[in-house]
Amino acid sequence: MKSYKTVDAFLEGEQVWHTEMCRLRDLLLDCGLEETIKWGRPTYCHEGKSVVGMASFQSYFGLWFFQGALLSDDKGVLMNAQEGKTKAMRQWRMSSGKDIKVRTIKSYVKEAIALQASGQRITADRSKPIIIPAELQQALQENAGAQKKFAALTPGRQREFADHVAEAKQEATRLRRTAKVIPMIESGIGLNDKYRR
Repeated sequence: MKSYKTVDAFLEGEQVWHTEMCRLRDLLLDCGLEETIKWGRPTYCHEGKSVVGMASFQSYFGLWFFQGALLSDDKGVLMNAQEGKTKAMRQWRMSSGKDIKVRTIKSYVKEAIALQASGQRITADRSKPIIIPAELQQALQENAGAQKKFAALTPGRQREFADHVAEAKQEATRLRRTAKVIPMIESGIGLNDKYRR
């Protein structure tokens, strides 16, 4: 998935859903949200905190509510794109410009802003043990420098690396991911540091 540095660049690069994404952008800005780019995608914030993002794919476009699991979802439009993995985020998929229901979207955004302002949020479960997959464990054992750097990482960063490798279904992919992350570990760079402010 291509990453963008500005919302304008994102919209210029949008070929399939350009008109619909422009409509969503105008709607979100009309809700008083601040516009930025996070994770290479348009993200809309309230008082610096992410409230909703928008993205597009070949067969659909939509909104991602960062604390969507807390929304009342009266219309039943929100879904969890990664059951068992994503706790808070919910997405609203649309497949046509007709799916952009202005009043409904604004009511969801208004509720999301109120939740963010109240401080309510679902946080990641940080208490579960970090399970290092065999491929990463072996690579660390073979590289004392990387093993030492990995041990010095925060538990969250260790979990990011371990989960990234473990989530691959095929051994070949786990090995490729391991080869990719070892230099990052040696450099003390977290897997998702580029997305952090």
